[in-house]
Amino acid sequence: MIKVGILTLSDTGAAGKRKDKSGKRIEELISQIGGEVTYYQVLPDDKETIVRELKKMTDQSKLELILTTGGTGLAPRDVTPEATTEVIDTEVPGIAEAIRAKSLAKTPKAMLSRAVAGVRNESLIINLPGSPKAVEECLEVVLPVLTHAVKLIKDQVKECARD
Repeated sequence: MIKVGILTLSDTGAAGKRKDKSGKRIEELISQIGGEVTYYQVLPDDKETIVRELKKMTDQSKLELILTTGGTGLAPRDVTPEATTEVIDTEVPGIAEAIRAKSLAKTPKAMLSRAVAGVRNESLIINLPGSPKAVEECLEVVLPVLTHAVKLIKDQVKECARD
């Protein structure tokens, strides 16, 4: 069972003016790989708040997988990539590249995504877009590798060729 945290980043969602459909969609889909959501928050698009929460999720709650949704575009308040980059120790560019490549097949707007992925301590953090449909499309790309990624981070894989 993978311990999963979901962080929805939305000013309107945090103010209670919009229901969080993207975070809930992540919660539904993550069960496909045996993920158990043990942490869930909706926060405003504020870099310091996001940094503080990501550190809490990795350092204190020791979550193995953290999926953020929202705040990855070009709007002035879209600061999720900056917050994530500030807390990660190691970037995993292939995850963000794969997500963008798959998304570009559906819409040219995907090239505007600034989402990142990386590792802090023994936690994998992946930024996802803010719409439920885009979340579903992006998770479809990464779900097949998440269990293996978590095992690699925790040094539980000795020979990848035999996994």
